[in-house]
Order: sequence, then structure tokens, then C-alpha cells
Amino acid sequence: MARTPQRWDIEDQDFWESTGKSIATRNLWVSIPNLLCGFAVWLYWGMLAKIIQKVHFANPDLFNFTFMNEGEPYDVKGYKTLMYTLPAVAGLAGATLRIPNSFMIAICGGRNVKFMTTVLLIIPAFLTGLALRDPATPFYVYIILAAMSGVGGGAFASSMSNISFFFPKKMQGLALGLNAGLGNLGVSVMQFLIPWVIITKGLFGEFGGDPQSLSADSQLWVQNAAFVWVPIMTVLAVLAGLFMNNLPQHDCGPTPVAIGKYLWLQLLGFLGAGIGVLLLVFVKMPIPELVRIFLVVAAAVVSTLLLMRFMTPQTIQAPLKKQFAIFNNKHTWVMTWLYTMTFGSFIGYAAAFPKLLDDIFVTPTNGLITSNYIWIGVAVGALIRPVGGWLSDKLGGARVTQWDTWVMVASTILAGYFVSLAGQEAAITDDAGAVIGHPEKYFIPFLLTFIVLFATTGIGNGSTFRMIPFIFSKDQAGPVLAWTSAIAAYGAFLIPKVFATQIKAGTPQYALYGFAVYYASCLAVNWWFYARKGAEIKC
Repeated sequence: MARTPQRWDIEDQDFWESTGKSIATRNLWVSIPNLLCGFAVWLYWGMLAKIIQKVHFANPDLFNFTFMNEGEPYDVKGYKTLMYTLPAVAGLAGATLRIPNSFMIAICGGRNVKFMTTVLLIIPAFLTGLALRDPATPFYVYIILAAMSGVGGGAFASSMSNISFFFPKKMQGLALGLNAGLGNLGVSVMQFLIPWVIITKGLFGEFGGDPQSLSADSQLWVQNAAFVWVPIMTVLAVLAGLFMNNLPQHDCGPTPVAIGKYLWLQLLGFLGAGIGVLLLVFVKMPIPELVRIFLVVAAAVVSTLLLMRFMTPQTIQAPLKKQFAIFNNKHTWVMTWLYTMTFGSFIGYAAAFPKLLDDIFVTPTNGLITSNYIWIGVAVGALIRPVGGWLSDKLGGARVTQWDTWVMVASTILAGYFVSLAGQEAAITDDAGAVIGHPEKYFIPFLLTFIVLFATTGIGNGSTFRMIPFIFSKDQAGPVLAWTSAIAAYGAFLIPKVFATQIKAGTPQYALYGFAVYYASCLAVNWWFYARKGAEIKC
């Protein structure tokens, strides 16, 4: 087990070269694969929803959910809408768990947090595999497991906060970009890997269970999509425990005490997430659906902050209150708005994309296989994130963010236009109601446009994160990095729910047009505070 350094002063060039650089580099390269698997387990619910839906439509006896439908099976549109619940619940829980994770490093220590996070992720991955072995598993079980998988989403906030303490300010753009970008790559790795492992016979032998039959000559082992992560994360948890470091400036105490504090903060996060999930799934409100979605987010955020403020032991209260000072700085809220544009869009589109492509472009007759393409956009967005950090180190974060946002606005509007054209084709039917139009002819233009959109979210992720260490003091930069990532992560909840609402209404393009309006507001905010001549802070 790596020891805690007695001294940590990375802005001292001699210390950095002699001691700090090797420790920081080791922690970064152990952090990245742990974060990668966290993203994979958090976001695989979009893929699972897509696969479960495919299996059910091929064989209606399998995964025949009647949840909240008076015991009756769902029709096609109702089933598609229901399945968006799973990535939305995972997104809601993951984002909410980022709130306590925003403050964990200074309280619990980086090594302790990373090790325990990966251990906790093994549990829902294993249980999800068990649930998927039996297609008769009730839908509410998947809701619980999706919420438990939110640990992987929460991990980003603590991971980024942790890495920010290891590198000097001049290197943080690249270091944070590598941690986040390669960590985000877990979504693409997952989207690429899962279609292969579910068709691999006997991947886990008898324990893996029986396949699900789509037809006489077609079978899938859907449970492999969850089981495959268990042995990988077991190895990574051991690596985190052995080779990562706590830092001397963090008041984490002995390891058992630090783990106890970690588990308590995670529990408070789960309670806040649980309130949000209950409101989302079980409470009907006589208000427009989009308004209800934002009320769910507000309830989850406020309840979690109140729980952390009033239900934490005295040993945690003092450092927690010190970090809560970030909320008195207006730039915390400005950067939250901007980072939600970049990371919120990336993670939200990543969660919704697998199923969205099927719902818009696939018909019973066109034979389009979207799984061959879904991983590309996320991979581009993740891999290009370090480039955003690097460009910002050279040109300035605010300037890169400004130009990047212009492209986001344009590509989002164009993507909405292609969705509109595909919808017109899908509406062409014969006398029997079968689709005879060809929405798939707009698939490639849409895909290419969305790859550009994913790229802009990646560059913007790097540029906005690079701005934070230049806006805030060293003590506040880590918590602000974590807090902004926490709120932005609600994109993984909001975007699937917005798409679900608009698909149910038959107008998914309106979702994209709405996102473009929000991006335009970010143009104005970034220009006013950081990019214009005479701005309050130049970064």
C-alpha cells in the first residue's frame, strides 16, 4: 500500500521533479481505468434498455413488463417510453451521488475513495447480471439496480477533485483532460463491448445462465453485459488500494475511519437520489412533464445538500462547512451553467443515444443495425477532451469555449433538422399501417452531425474544466470542479427524459432545438464573464 507523502508542494519545481511527478503520474494512470469502468457501469443502462427492448419485441413473452400499467402489457410506444426510465434513473442517481463526492477527497482521502467506489460498483454489476438471467424479473428490481449503479456516476466528481490536487496549475488542463477524457471513454468501450459479449456462448459457463431466444436460430446472453465488468473491477480495486495515495493536506484520519465517513456520505447521497427516484417513478403531478422533470432534479439536489448539512458527524462538519463556502461565489454558479452545457450534453447524449437511434431510424423492414455505430460519437467526444484542455492551456479556456459553443449550436440545430426529415419518412405508411417510408436514409447525415456534436462536447469539457483553476483559489478549485461536474451529470437524467417526452409526443426534433437555445445562452454567459474585452476574469 502506497504511503501518504509527508510533504506535498507541487508548485515547487524542485519538489515536483524529484518527488511529486512520479507519485502524481502513478495516481493518474491507476485512476483512469477505475473511472472508465465507473462510467461503463453507470451508463450501460442505455444499452441494456435497447437490448431488452429488442429481445421483447422479438419475443413478447420475455421481459414482458407491466410495471405501473395496471397489470397489463405495454403497447410498442408505451414500452419504448418505459425503457427510457432505466438510463434516466441511473443518470439521476449518478448525478445526485456526485454531490457528496464533490467533498469526499478532503474528508476521506483519494486512495480510500477510489478503492471503495470500485468495490461498491461490483455489487450492482453482479446483481444486474443475476437479474438479467431471468427475463421474468420485475421491472422495479431494475430501477433499484440502476440507482445503485449511480456510484459510477458519482465517482467522476471525487476522481477529478482528487487529480486536481496532484498536478501543478500549469499542467492541470492536460492532467484533468486525460483523467476525464479517458475515463469518459468507458461509455464508448461499453457500447462497443456489450454487443459482442451478449452473443458469446458460455462466457461465464453454467453460472452465466441460459440465453434468451429471439428466434429459432438467434440467441442472446443479455446478462453478460453486466457480469463482464465484475472481474475487471475486482482487479482495478486491488490496484487502487495498493498504488494510489492519500495526501497530507487531507484530513481523512485512519483508513477504517475514512471508509466509515465515505460510506456515510454515500448513504446520504443515496437518500437524496431515492427521493428523486420516488418522485420520478411513483408520484404523478398535474403539471407539464418537462416541469416535473426539473422539479425532480431540484428535489434531489436540495434534499442531498440538506442531508449533508444536518446529518453529518462533527468530524465531517468542519471541513464540509469550509468547502460549502464555494456557494457564496457567483462564479461557482456561472461555471456550473457552462459546464452543464459541455459535460451535461456529453453524458446525456451518451445515455440516450443507443435507444434514440433505434426509435428514430429503425423500422421493422429496413434492417438497420445501429449497434455498429453507436460507440463512435462517444469515443470521439471522450478522446478529444484532452485536446480541449491542451488548446486551452495554449489559447485560453474562455476563448476555446466561445468558439466551441458556436459549433454546438449549429450542429444541434442541424441534427434536429435530420430528425425531422426522418420523422416525415417514418410517417409514410401503407393501408395496413406498416411503415413504407425510409427514415434510414437520413441516418448517416444525422450520425455525422452528432459525431461533430460529441466532439464539441469533448473540447468544451476540457476548456471549461481548465477555466476553473484560474477562476478559483487552490482550496476552492477542487470542490468547484467536483460540484460543477455533479450538477452537469444531471444531463444523464434530463436528456433521456426530455427525449422520452418528445418521442411520446412524436416530435423528438424539438428536444434538440431546445438544447440549441440553451447553448446559445451559454454563448452570452461565457462572453460576458470571461471572453469579452474587459471581462471580470480573463481565463
